[in-house]
Amino acid sequence: MDLQSYLDDVRARQAASRPADTPGEVSYPLGERTLSAHVDHWAEVRPDRLAIVCGEARLTWADLHAQVVAVAAAMRTEGVGPGDRVGVHLPNRPEFVVSMLAALRLGAVFVPVNPMFRPQELAHELTDAGVRLLVTLDALAPVVGAVRDEARDLRTVVVIGEPVDGMLAWEDFTASGAGVDIEDAGDLDSLAALNYTGGTTGLPKGCEHTQRHMLYTGATALGASGEIDADDFVALCYLPVFWIAGEDLGILMPVVSGGTSVLMGRWDAGLALDLIEQERVTMMVGTVENYLELLARDDVADRDLSSLRDPAAVSFVRKLDPEVRRRWREVASSTLREAAYGMTETHTMDATAYGMDAGDRDLHEEPVFCGVPVPGTDIVIRDWDTGDLVPLGQDGEIHVSSPSVMTGYWRNPEASAAQLVDGWLRTGDSGRLDENGCLHFLGRRKELIKVKGMSVFPAEIEMVVARLDGVASCAVVPTPDADRGEVPVAFVTLTPGSTATADDLRSQAAEQLASYKVPRIVLLDAFPMTATGKIRKVELEERAAQSTD
Repeated sequence: MDLQSYLDDVRARQAASRPADTPGEVSYPLGERTLSAHVDHWAEVRPDRLAIVCGEARLTWADLHAQVVAVAAAMRTEGVGPGDRVGVHLPNRPEFVVSMLAALRLGAVFVPVNPMFRPQELAHELTDAGVRLLVTLDALAPVVGAVRDEARDLRTVVVIGEPVDGMLAWEDFTASGAGVDIEDAGDLDSLAALNYTGGTTGLPKGCEHTQRHMLYTGATALGASGEIDADDFVALCYLPVFWIAGEDLGILMPVVSGGTSVLMGRWDAGLALDLIEQERVTMMVGTVENYLELLARDDVADRDLSSLRDPAAVSFVRKLDPEVRRRWREVASSTLREAAYGMTETHTMDATAYGMDAGDRDLHEEPVFCGVPVPGTDIVIRDWDTGDLVPLGQDGEIHVSSPSVMTGYWRNPEASAAQLVDGWLRTGDSGRLDENGCLHFLGRRKELIKVKGMSVFPAEIEMVVARLDGVASCAVVPTPDADRGEVPVAFVTLTPGSTATADDLRSQAAEQLASYKVPRIVLLDAFPMTATGKIRKVELEERAAQSTD
């Protein structure tokens, strides 16, 4: 089948599957305009509506607009212009949003920098991106100072908090731009951001994104959550906003909708409940463990969670299952769903199972059900070796075409050419499309396990093991085997009070999996994690090589 015929068929199936309360086409509330133009608009028509809530800080849209313009003016005084890279090295706080939007107003390039980086990691990102101006925190100043000489393009460091020698104080910096009008010099199609990949395998690469990518992501994320026309959108964001999923929820969706971003610097279950009630939060995204912690609180049943229309979960470690969903419905009267399929290269929001929870269909579909692509995005499955389109129901590599696919990898033409082919992103993910055009994610190809030549997907085993009695969470990795080539090893943490043994769990798994898929079981107290909250599977593979049957 040729590509166009394939797409025509799949799009028709997806249109029939798409929930009725989500748009079938991309809808931009203010039309296609820059993020700064959005800020200008909301400051004019909703000046007193809260834009950001964070701790004691409460910024209206008028406040946010004034701060963005002042910081943009201060950045320009420091020599920042179109195309220059501005690093934002902060946890979740209002200054992160202000600095990002100020850089975009100048036509500069926003570079979010992980505040948990150690010197070597920070030096790589600052040097690779060529950051000219960096906004940081006083507590992070020592690590910045340790790499400042190595970051050869870094001219200015602005520090929030206590003064630091050789760095500009944030208060003085912003005051220098007060009262200076800065017109929006950004545009939708110039390079606007370098979002670095997680770097769990090799050095992180900078994904080149434009404001059009950001705008599309914000608009389609709102639409796919049933929020595109909501005038009361309020997002509770404790995902780190230096991470692209946090940027989408905590910055882009509120800016596109003219809503409110409620930022938390770190996860706190009691504070989250307070904020949901006080700020009338309509949407939040967290890990399954976050929701379990909320459910474990004695006061959760007495809280008013009625405003929360769209709680979404990310199954990094513990997987979302029907029992967790049932418990959540009992206290919140809303449906807890899996967040979305996506990656940094596509700005994270490619397909969602929103509205596909009837009979817990989305949780029973195996191995990982991702729903339909957002409007404007196409997903096809191709043979890994030949590149040919494969029939529905057959496994292959997921390819994505979308208005938010990165332009390329920063200063890395070889990697760009390998991943971007004829306008499509080769994701490196294994998956399939079912008869309804819905995407099923099977895992990263590099995680594919070959047992005597037969393909075993970690996600399939993880789903089975995670449902066994006594299991809290599970992660599966391959390890070499002299007789079978590779075998799966399942690392498992247990629920409190569980007395399950590795042999018990293996026996239970053997009742539900083909013999070649039955994993070796290794019990852990806790998983090794990356700075962005993902399981560090490279470390698990090292441990797996040391384990024995």
